[in-house]
Amino acid sequence: QLQLVESGGGLVQPGGSLRLSCALSGFTLDDYAVAWFRQAPGKEREGVSCINNLGTHYADSVKGRFIISRDNTQNTVFLQMNSLKPEDTAVYRCAKQRERTCGTPDYYSHYGAEYWGYGTLVTVSS
Repeated sequence: QLQLVESGGGLVQPGGSLRLSCALSGFTLDDYAVAWFRQAPGKEREGVSCINNLGTHYADSVKGRFIISRDNTQNTVFLQMNSLKPEDTAVYRCAKQRERTCGTPDYYSHYGAEYWGYGTLVTVSS
């Protein structure tokens, strides 16, 4: 059964860090790309980062602050978020992509996303 379960969200002060996890089942990371996207209240879904066999991709808004990685043995994808800002506040979801490619942030957060989890809430506030 295909499933994605996110965890690791919470409340953090500006400048702080969080590490999100996405536990996957029903497919392998060798065969499909996996992306993170986020959605804040009243805002459009925004692609954050994507990982595949060729490497990693980041939206400009998080480049240099977020790091995506994966553990194929655990079938888990991680998102290390550093130097968090209030504008990073959102529900974060991981999404299995339709293919092995990532594409642009708009692509992997919309058309490319085939299945995703319920998400984990990240709140950045003092």
